[in-house]
Amino acid sequence: MARNLCYASVVALTLASPVFADEVVVFAAASMKNALDAVAADFQAATGTTVLISYGGSNALAKQIIEGAPADIFVSAAVNWMDEVEKAGLVVPDTRRDLLGNSLVLVAHGPDVAPVAIGPGFDLAALLGDGNLSMAMIDSVPAGQYGKAALQALGAWSQVEPLVAQSENVRAALTLVATGEAPFGIVYASDALADDRVSVVGVFPDDSHIPIVYPAALLTGAADPADKAFFDALSSDAGDARFAQHGFVVLN
Repeated sequence: MARNLCYASVVALTLASPVFADEVVVFAAASMKNALDAVAADFQAATGTTVLISYGGSNALAKQIIEGAPADIFVSAAVNWMDEVEKAGLVVPDTRRDLLGNSLVLVAHGPDVAPVAIGPGFDLAALLGDGNLSMAMIDSVPAGQYGKAALQALGAWSQVEPLVAQSENVRAALTLVATGEAPFGIVYASDALADDRVSVVGVFPDDSHIPIVYPAALLTGAADPADKAFFDALSSDAGDARFAQHGFVVLN
C-alpha cells in the first residue's frame, strides 16, 4: 500500500507539470511494450502529449532509424544496436543512458510446469523431445543473441540448434509458447510476466551471457520540448516504478 501511495504522489506531481501539445515518436524494443505503454499512458494523461511507439526487434529499429525513419527517442534491448545508431551520428550528445536491465528465462506453455535447473550440462534437447524451442532471431535480435550465447556457454547449443524456431522479435517468440505452438522458449523475465499462458521454469545464470542492458537516447530528429520531457520521464521516479512493476531492473 505504501508503494502505491508513493507512486500516486509522484504521478500527482507530474500532473502539475506544463502541458505540451507536441507529438513524441519512440522506437523501442518489443520486450518493453507493456511497461512502456504504461509509462506513455501516464505521460499522456499528465501532459496531453501524444506518444506514438513503434515496437520491434532492436536490430530492425536501428536500421530503420539509420535509413531515415522519423523517430525522437530510441530504446534498444542491446548496447550494440544503440552503438550503430550513435556511429551514424543520430544520437544527441550526452543523452545516451543505460536505462534498464533484464534477465533471461526459460518459459513453458501452460501453468504449473515443473521447474528445471539451468547450469552447465543442461540437457535442454531431452526436455524438448520432439518439440521446438522458440527464440528470437539468434543472429540479429538481442534476445536471440543472448539466448544463443547462454546455451553455448552451458554446452547445450549444438544439440538444441536444429530444434530452434526463430521469430522476428522476442514478443513473437513468446507468443509461440503462449499459444502452445512451441512447448518451451527463451525470453526475458519481463516478457514472461506479460502473458499468463506461460510459466517460468528456469533462469539462465547471469554469467552465461553478457549483461542485458537497455540503452536509451534522444535522437537528433527530436526538436520539441515534449521529446525531452518524455525522455526524462523514462528515468523519473514514476517511470522507474512502472518498469520495476513489469519485471525490469532499473539502472538509472
